[in-house]
Amino acid sequence: MTILTSLYKNTLLLLLILFAVTPAISIADDSNLDLDSPSYVDEFLFIYSQIQQYYVDEIDDETMFKNAIKGLVEGLDPHSSYLDPKDQADLSESTIGKFGGLGIVITQKDDLIQIISPIDDTPAYRAGLQSGDIILKIGDKSVREMDLEEGVNLMRGEPGTTIELTIGRAEKVPFKVEITREIITIVSVRGFLLDDGIAYIRISDFQSPSAKLLKDTVSDLIDENDGPLDSIILDLRNNPGGLLMSAIDIANLFIDNDGLVVYTEGRVRSNNSSFPTKPGDILNGAPIVVLMNKGSASASEIVAGALQDHKRAVIMGETSFGKGSVQSIVDLSDGYGLKLTTARYFTPSGRSIQATGIKPDIFLENITLNQEEESLNLSRQEKDLKNHLTPDDPSELSEEEILDIQDEIKEDQNKDIVEYLKNDYYVHEATNLLKALRIVGDR
Repeated sequence: MTILTSLYKNTLLLLLILFAVTPAISIADDSNLDLDSPSYVDEFLFIYSQIQQYYVDEIDDETMFKNAIKGLVEGLDPHSSYLDPKDQADLSESTIGKFGGLGIVITQKDDLIQIISPIDDTPAYRAGLQSGDIILKIGDKSVREMDLEEGVNLMRGEPGTTIELTIGRAEKVPFKVEITREIITIVSVRGFLLDDGIAYIRISDFQSPSAKLLKDTVSDLIDENDGPLDSIILDLRNNPGGLLMSAIDIANLFIDNDGLVVYTEGRVRSNNSSFPTKPGDILNGAPIVVLMNKGSASASEIVAGALQDHKRAVIMGETSFGKGSVQSIVDLSDGYGLKLTTARYFTPSGRSIQATGIKPDIFLENITLNQEEESLNLSRQEKDLKNHLTPDDPSELSEEEILDIQDEIKEDQNKDIVEYLKNDYYVHEATNLLKALRIVGDR
């Protein structure tokens, strides 16, 4: 028992040292940590010895301690986790816009898995999965028997393979959806000119290049409009978030006064940060309407909260998801990592985002202007368009002819999408508001 006690204490101290030497995370004063306290050390050691002696299969010490670390971390909250090398690689891939899977952002809800939002134009999106859906089964396995990491690993797999999910949705009988896995490549920013100088810009998530893409998109729309934009609709619906700095950079594109974009508060001083505005509004004060729903989370809420507090935009839609916590990544040995919640986000006026979300200035019900319910699809294929061009043999066409055809296809697609957007209830209401603001401003 003495050897086990020593082994456990050394392991716990090693974990504390790992925390202490990492700049991103600081550990609070551990002078009150009593490693000899029988309240948890003895119980841990007793359970450890019981597993070693009586568990049906022999388990090596490394597996036992990794399982103990996983339980220690993942019992804290739904967003803290112990990452194996594959998880670390997947996390890095997702920040640059390309990764494998179904295309959903999930969280733990009690002992089930809840969908925060599907990502635009991914298998999960096209299968009709919605924000708030509960995953009851993955294949034939109940999610009650697994943690979030196990669920993610089951849903990941080789592109082209299929997985069946059993979905629970409010006021519906549970149903099954078969989804084919794909390599997910996300175009995080798309923009279209609607009418009367009103532009629509969709941000699907916040990646490293998103701020530059947004700036370029606005510039292209100004050229298309033959002059400055009168106003824009910034669509953050079902945007699950992404990189903090991307959100800060995007908010700063529209704010022209001094102050903060967001600040964080944690238990220790090193996790308290504030991120100031950088005056320079690329729209020169043109009105903005931000669209949000319950699938808008994290970085989306930071942008919306900053624009709302600086009175730079009107927020329309539903109260957002309320994911207002900060996760710091610690690199461990052998490719392992630790994702740990270390602080909470606050809007410039001091509102906590966590578990409350951003409340819109104008509430909208989640309805459609069309008779049939359909999801917003900004990536329709050419073959789906009315009066699309026939596929001539490209070998018989000159480079100039091919470029002309591509331009015609793009123009056709954009017209189709713009017409669709005009029938989107949220976009319709935002357009009406912006037109009314312009009338008032002209008086």
